[in-house]
Amino acid sequence: MNKGETTKKEFKGVVVSNKMEGTVRVEVNRPVRHPVYKKVVNERKNFFAHTDKELKEGDEVTIRESRPYSKNVKWVVVEE
Repeated sequence: MNKGETTKKEFKGVVVSNKMEGTVRVEVNRPVRHPVYKKVVNERKNFFAHTDKELKEGDEVTIRESRPYSKNVKWVVVEE
């Protein structure tokens, strides 16, 4: 990594919706420790990701932070 270069966040998730053109909704589950009770709970979040591929609901994909494609779409599908 060069000086001044930042790393982009990456998540693995499942395609929940593919009804939009060029965009899919990806649900990401990740374990997070509760700050008070110290129990590990799953945090679920939906991301809108840009893609040129034909993806179906239930496909597992990796998404990465990118430039904003629209108001909500700030992620891009890297691989299936």
